[in-house]
Amino acid sequence: MALTADVQTSRERTVTALEEERRRLRRDLHDGLGPRLSGIAFTSDAVRNTLRDDPDQAEALLRTLRAETSSAIGEIRQLVYGMRPPALDEIGLVPALRQQADQLRTPDGRPLRVTLDVDGLPAPAAAVEVAAYRITVEALTNSARHSGSEEATASLLVRDGTLVIEVRDAGEPGAPWQAGVGLASMRERAAELGGTLSIGEGGVRAVLPLATAAAAPGTTAT
Repeated sequence: MALTADVQTSRERTVTALEEERRRLRRDLHDGLGPRLSGIAFTSDAVRNTLRDDPDQAEALLRTLRAETSSAIGEIRQLVYGMRPPALDEIGLVPALRQQADQLRTPDGRPLRVTLDVDGLPAPAAAVEVAAYRITVEALTNSARHSGSEEATASLLVRDGTLVIEVRDAGEPGAPWQAGVGLASMRERAAELGGTLSIGEGGVRAVLPLATAAAAPGTTAT
């Protein structure tokens, strides 16, 4: 009975998370991108109406149209990134993590030196891949902002049918890991897949059920 209740709770969390994501997308499309595209259509009409009688005004409107179109493209990219980071499809999970880690800085501008350790990682299911990326990046970002150190390690290891993610930093020994505002998000992402996330001394640990596809050889990278 307890197992059944846990499964039901996990399903409810997943459904809730999906509905919240749909609500966010609807709001972003309705309140952001929708009005901007409508504005582009209205500006196009204005260009057509002034093109012959007032070429200077038409040229100014075209500049506005170009700027609005660029902004709309940026919003679309943000929506796409919110659903699934494009880098996962373009270069894969591990290179995408390395690429993101290379951009992290401490509050005083020092680059965060990240050691990335990957062992026995197969090609994961899409949901697992996104969760692993988001959790790892959020934990590393937290380390860069709050640990006071410029060194961190991130490991993604396959153990007993699960993907174990551990992110640790070289902050003050014995000090509790300082969690930023992304902790709730990391926990939700793990829970959506029926996994767990815990915080310990100097780091965070997530365990995700791993739906495997074709296996890929493990590597260790810095």
